[in-house]
Amino acid sequence: MGSKWHVLLASSARTSIFCPRSICNCNRNKKTDSLSIRSKQSQDAEDSSLQAALRAAAWRSLEMHRSDPLFHDPHAGCFALASQDESMGESPSHFCLATKYIDDKLLSAMNQMEELRQVVLLTDGMDTRAYRVNWPRSTVIFDVSPERVFKVASEKLEGIGAKVSKTCLLLHVPLESSDMAGDLYGKGFSGNRPSLWVLQGLPILTLESLTETIFVVSSLAMKGSILLGELPLSLAETDPGAKEWIEKLFIRNGFQVSFITYEEVARNWGREPPLGDYENVLFVAKQLRLSDDQMESWRREFLRMDEDADEEGFEEL
Repeated sequence: MGSKWHVLLASSARTSIFCPRSICNCNRNKKTDSLSIRSKQSQDAEDSSLQAALRAAAWRSLEMHRSDPLFHDPHAGCFALASQDESMGESPSHFCLATKYIDDKLLSAMNQMEELRQVVLLTDGMDTRAYRVNWPRSTVIFDVSPERVFKVASEKLEGIGAKVSKTCLLLHVPLESSDMAGDLYGKGFSGNRPSLWVLQGLPILTLESLTETIFVVSSLAMKGSILLGELPLSLAETDPGAKEWIEKLFIRNGFQVSFITYEEVARNWGREPPLGDYENVLFVAKQLRLSDDQMESWRREFLRMDEDADEEGFEEL
């Protein structure tokens, strides 16, 4: 299951030029050219992810310096931002409204569920929530993001003295991992405990990546866990029915999902409705199925009860 996470960043770099091992007559030059092309495409994907992360950090920094900011991110300005003007693409208003909604929703969920102390941030690598959010004591934060971007961000944050609360723990899991679930389990994640998943900024480049993301979260998240964030409508199979397609994707994976409009968030905070096109949809979903860990626990309990029943029957004989 874990290997499916590998497509999230690498899928855009897949090509049809790969030479199968069974074809023995490919000459060395062709193989070298193939590897060079794939390497360049992979590098392009990494560069694109880094630029997207820098753009999001710039938007947060701009919001921070408004007279009435939706949220405070004192760390966003530490990143080497190439530009902070309105020409950076898409819409900073939509993004900042989404960030505000996600911040409030995740803290509300954690305050309502005392046992909820696992948070998985599916991010671009420069998400500063681990540092800027007032997490409850004993919260374990797993940051799943591109390794290169996360390293750049970590160095910058360390340089300005940014630190996670002493009562919490931040653990990074590289998005490029071939066994994402195994890495999460290895760092202490448990599907037998509630978890909260935040999806904002994660490089989801293909429809396959989107489908696998929801599938893997569904497999790992305990029943009652929360997944919220933004998803790209442009990857859905139908338009204008993209939102309906995404809703069906959630339902197939055991989630009950609700969509929130950016206009609604703006009204709630006294802001003008955001202008311009924005290809994402804001959502919150609740897991209604048992996680793989829960299913395994039930299986073991059933086997134990079955064995106990066999022993009792044997004693009666």
